[in-house]
Formats: sequence, C-alpha cells, structure tokens
Amino acid sequence: MSAIPTSNPMPAATTTAPLFDGTSVHGLARLEHWGVIRAQGADAASFLHGQLTQDFALLDQSEARLAGYCSAKGRMLASFIGWKTGPEEVLLVCNRDLLAPTLKRLSMFVMRAKVKLSDASAEFTLYGAAGAALPAELPVTHWSRLEVASGSWVRLPAAEGVARALLCLPAQQTQSDALPGADLAPALWQWLEVRSGIAMVSAPVIEEFVPQMLNYESVGGVNFKKGCYPGQEVVARSQYRGALKRRAQVFHAEAELVVGQEVFHAADAEQPCGTVAAVAPHPVRGWDAIVSLQTSALDGQALTVGGPDGSALQLLPLPYELLQDI
Repeated sequence: MSAIPTSNPMPAATTTAPLFDGTSVHGLARLEHWGVIRAQGADAASFLHGQLTQDFALLDQSEARLAGYCSAKGRMLASFIGWKTGPEEVLLVCNRDLLAPTLKRLSMFVMRAKVKLSDASAEFTLYGAAGAALPAELPVTHWSRLEVASGSWVRLPAAEGVARALLCLPAQQTQSDALPGADLAPALWQWLEVRSGIAMVSAPVIEEFVPQMLNYESVGGVNFKKGCYPGQEVVARSQYRGALKRRAQVFHAEAELVVGQEVFHAADAEQPCGTVAAVAPHPVRGWDAIVSLQTSALDGQALTVGGPDGSALQLLPLPYELLQDI
C-alpha cells in the first residue's frame, strides 16, 4: 500500500472508551481455546531452538519463553509460550485452532533429531490467573516460571494493572486442588489478554505478520542473538534495516470486532492499512482489539474497521514501550 497522506488531521475515533476498574479482577479462568504440544527427547530443546524465534537451548527451568514459529518468508504460522519441564521435555502452549497444522508442519522437520512431538492437550488443563490468584512466591519478572504443588505457573505481563499468570495442571488435578478461589469469566480474561498488547497468533491470521508487526521483539518474543530458524533472515533484516513499517496497537470500538477484519484509514478507502489480530468484549460496553497497522496510519485521522464506513476505532495506550530499530 502507498504511504498515507497526513494532511487534514482528524480524531482517530468519535467514541470514548468506557472506564473499568480492573484492580478488583482476580480468579482463575479455564482456557479452552489453548492447547499443548509436547516435545520430548534428548534433542527437544535444540530442535525447537532451530525452529522458533526464541532461545530454547539455554532455557532454564525457572523461565518460560514467548516465541513465534515462522514460514521461510518470516510470516508467523503460530506463537507459543514454552517451558522445560525437565532436561528432555518442553511444553508449548498455543491457540488450539492451529495446533494440529502446526504440529504436522513441525514434525516434518524432525528428521534425525531425537525428539518426539505430540498433542498433549488432553493431559493438561490450562487456566489464566489474575490478581490475588497468583501465588506470592511467583517471581515478578515476566516469563518467569514456578513449579510448586499447586501446579506450573508462568508469569505473564500485567494488563490494566492486574497481575497475570498461566497455570498448567495435570488433567486429573482440579482447579480447587490448585487454588480454591473465585472463578474468572473467560471473556474477562480474554479482555486482559487484549489489553496486555500481546496477541497470540490464531487461525484467521496465519502468515499475516512478521513477528515485529505484533511487537514480539518488544515483549520478549524474539532473540536476535540466537542461531538460524525459518524466516530468520527476513525477521533480522526488518529489524536491522529500519524497515518496521507496521506495529501493533490497542484500540476500542463500539461495534463487535472479529479477528482478521481489515482496518481502513480516512485518506484511502480502497486499501486497508491494518488487520485485527486479537479481540475481546469490553467489560462495560463495546469491544477492544489488538490491531497490526501501518505506523503512518497513526496520524490522527479516522480509522475504521471492516470498511471505510465501518465502526470507528479509538486508539488506546500501549502498555509497554516499543524497542527502536537496532
């Protein structure tokens, strides 16, 4: 798409995002939309190290990683939160709607590596934990991991001031065994996911984004010092040559939003300037979304979703700083 002119600036939206006090949010939400891939064997970590955007070879068992899985063109096929459970086992959590094709594709490249990949979703139950539901001993550093009697915990970036974590339990263990406490509505957890500004790739947007288009280099999802992986040259070139022309931002709209919808700028009704990457209903009214869009589109002029006459988007603050091009 050609550069968007910046004349005649207009407000980015005509609505005002409703306020919601997230400080009272706490509890556990069952994450039915996530699944688990198990990599098991002597080469489990080294195999994943050569396939994903993050360093799994030096991964400590007290840490987790956010990572992307890219095509040869650097476009994201999936994204994971992964951690080692032992010297020869790594668990990868991803959106369930793309687990099967991702597992199939990864398995094609195992070859002589001593690793077995499998769908382990039936063996685990995943929860999103918020607020007071997090154990006090869980380190405050993002992507830190804690293995205790109550389960395996991964610290996630906070959202709207609410502490968040991923809890992984063996399937036979119940939520009450891990932590007696309030249930958290899945929709509210999904809203926190959106307001964290970190989108996990799902089926409608496979191969839509280079990792930086979802700000993965700014939230711990890309390691530029590790060795090669599929798409590595494209990802590195985008970073080192100052070619980051699309970024992810958080928006609010009054109408319902859908992952994969196109976003349009007031100055160009023909070609979209962005794509909706993640959505959730706002707790009070309307919908919030993570949108990957051209940086030139953030010029104060109107942005709409679904078409030039679609619902107006209101830009919200991004909850982290973007790293500058290296």
